[in-house]
Order: sequence, then structure tokens, then C-alpha cells
Amino acid sequence: MSHASNDKLQTCVSFIVEQLKLSHRPSSGEGSPPFFVGINGVQGIGKTSLVSAIADRLEEAPHHLHTVVLSLDDFYLTHQDQLKLAARHRDNPLVQHRGQPSTHDLDLAVSVLSSFRARRDLRIPTYDKSAFNGQGDRVQKAKWLKIAGGQERSIDLVILEGWCLGFRALDDANLTACWKQAVKLLQGSHDYRGRLGHHRFVDLQFVNEALKEYDIITDQLDAFIHLDAEDPQYVYEWRLEQEAGLRRSKGSGMTDQEIVNFVNGYYPSYELFTERLRTGAFKGKEGSQLRLVIGMERDVKTVLQV
Repeated sequence: MSHASNDKLQTCVSFIVEQLKLSHRPSSGEGSPPFFVGINGVQGIGKTSLVSAIADRLEEAPHHLHTVVLSLDDFYLTHQDQLKLAARHRDNPLVQHRGQPSTHDLDLAVSVLSSFRARRDLRIPTYDKSAFNGQGDRVQKAKWLKIAGGQERSIDLVILEGWCLGFRALDDANLTACWKQAVKLLQGSHDYRGRLGHHRFVDLQFVNEALKEYDIITDQLDAFIHLDAEDPQYVYEWRLEQEAGLRRSKGSGMTDQEIVNFVNGYYPSYELFTERLRTGAFKGKEGSQLRLVIGMERDVKTVLQV
């Protein structure tokens, strides 16, 4: 299915409701686990605001779906643990700050998702990106959001959003081919815009290996929405806008040059893993993923269901 739409919100809501119906899941009151939806998109594309709007719409009539929103960002390592990771791999620039696979606390993420699935009491962690001058840190546990598993109104839907959610690791042959092609482009062109070719293969291999562990998150999802930037280079301007807003609201944050350096650290993963995600995060679940191609003004150019 392919068509154009400028209403991201309604398109996403309709897709989720359709997928929930197709799942033939019993009502939450009958003790079934919530329905899990994943949302992927590059930094600054508008995931957080869109997810919030989706949750609000699903809570309203005629849907009345009790919805909880999670962000993969909130499972980043603590500041101290991130420093330790960076020190252990001091020669790998990709893990010197939060972002890439290996910089999340997957045990914590799995614990939270498992608690949702079993309808146990739980706490949702929160990550403060402005802490330590924009390096970020997890907030104290006492400030995490409490969710009561046995609450009167059971949770129907859990939405998890994240920039690398749904990415799947490449096999060695494809990883090597992608890297060699990027190096060739870098060496043969003065206007090469990517970042993949600037990195050592061993550093990319470390991230790719770490990404395999993230399958335990993606495999728990029932449906998926991919906000796919028409040009991945848009991420630089979007992320600069986002950080400027953060500095205004929090009073601290990264400088523009720090942001460019920061996004540079993410960009190789966009180059490596986006193409595969476009074909679907799941195997054998045709139609369970929605792909929205997003233009520079964050408008929807194309909608595809894969």
C-alpha cells in the first residue's frame, strides 16, 4: 500500500488501531498483556511530540485505549557507566558518548517491558539529557514514574520510541561491503557527506555486534512505525533546533559544534541499518510496519505499509 498523507497523527492512529484489531487480542480486563508498538526516527524528526499526540488521541473516544509511552533514551547508561564504557573502548569514537548500541542498559529495559507484560508494579526510568553540560544522566530512582500493575484500569497499549529501535545487525559480509563502499566514496569525492567511511572497521564491528543484543527489545513489539527522513542529512538541522529548545528550557546544553560532533557519532548507524529497516523490522509479519517518508519541514511525503 502506498499513498501520500500530511496527517501523521491520524495515519499513525489508524494504523495502530487496525493492527490491534488484527491481533485479535483479548481485552486488557481479561488479563492479556498490552499491545506493544515501536516507533523509530532520526534525532529531531519529532518522535516525542508525535508519540505524545498519538497516546492522547488513543485515550480519547472512540478508542479509549489506556496508553503508556516509553523512550529508549530513558534506558541510556548512567553517566558514570557511560564514562566507564568510553574508557574501556577509548579508541572507539562511536561510544565516547551516549547514543550507539552498547550505551543502553538493556537489562533495565527488558525488566520494564517484562513487568508491563506480566502486569506487575514497576517504575519507568527517566533520563536528563541536559545533565553534565549535555552529556546526560539517569535521574534518581525516587523520581521515576510509578505504574501499578493491578490498577483498576489496565494498560492496553505501550508505545516505545527510539532512534535505533528496530535496527537489525548486518552479517559480516554486508557490514564489510557497506564500509568498503563508504571508504571508496570518501577517497574518491570531495563532497562525500556520510560518516561511515571516516571510521575504522573494527569500531563499526563493535557497534554492529552490540546491536544484536537489541533484538530482545524489537522482538517484543507487535507493530512498528518508521519515521524515515527523506534525506538523513536533515538530522543535523533538526537536532540543532532541538538542542536550542533544550538550552532555553533547561538553561544548559551542548553548543552547536558539540551537536554536530554528537550527531556525527550517530550517523554511521543511519547509513548501515536504515535500508534494512525500510523493508521491515519483523520477519513473517507482513503489513505490521508503517513507513512514513518525512520531508525537511517534517511533512509526510509518502506512506508505505510493509
